[in-house]
Amino acid sequence: MFRKLAAEAFGTFWLVFGGCGSALLAAGFPEVGIGFVGVSLAFGLTVLTMAYAVGGISGGHFNPAVSLGLAVAGRFEYKDLLGYWIAQLVGGMAGAAVLYLIASGKADFLPGGFASNGYDANSPGGYGMLAALVAEIVLTAFFLLIILGSTSKAAPAGFAPLAIGLGLTLIHLISIPVTNTSVNPARSIAAAIFASNGALGQVWPFILAPLLGAALGAAIWKYLLASHDAERT
Repeated sequence: MFRKLAAEAFGTFWLVFGGCGSALLAAGFPEVGIGFVGVSLAFGLTVLTMAYAVGGISGGHFNPAVSLGLAVAGRFEYKDLLGYWIAQLVGGMAGAAVLYLIASGKADFLPGGFASNGYDANSPGGYGMLAALVAEIVLTAFFLLIILGSTSKAAPAGFAPLAIGLGLTLIHLISIPVTNTSVNPARSIAAAIFASNGALGQVWPFILAPLLGAALGAAIWKYLLASHDAERT
């Protein structure tokens, strides 16, 4: 179990460090950076690369909502949820801490939003809380459908990380303007801790909505889409 928890911690570290790091350091650098399209791709690449690197050890969740969804779908033991959640939170916060150390090395650095999630004034596009909740629930539900479908026995073997990474990229392309994209409570908590825009006070929807969305997506897969002989254990 220790190896599994370590893999989840390192994977979540890379997701937060790479995804939030691209947003914080490269999105608008120096005047024209990678933009939100580049940030979207960066988040997808973090999951894709770590799924190939350590997915064979832990299953490559890197996200408390994914762990819950897999449990609802019968692909993961509920008894292991707490350990995975703790490892993911620790890894995410460590990634954000290292990112803060690097970013603060610039003379005029201000943490600002620190790539955190938010609504109203903290939404990149000025979207309200209801829009944020709906977006996060729907997108996390479809993220679970992508994960469960691409890892089923009916799917081509070996390509799941590509589908999952590209799925996360698409999710960010849709929702960065709305919430700065969470679909991952560990990522949201980690960034909010270091933000100076009040993001920590708005973090609860980005814990609740992804968990609800993941459970919904998993239930849809389990009861409407999956066939018993197409499920991988």
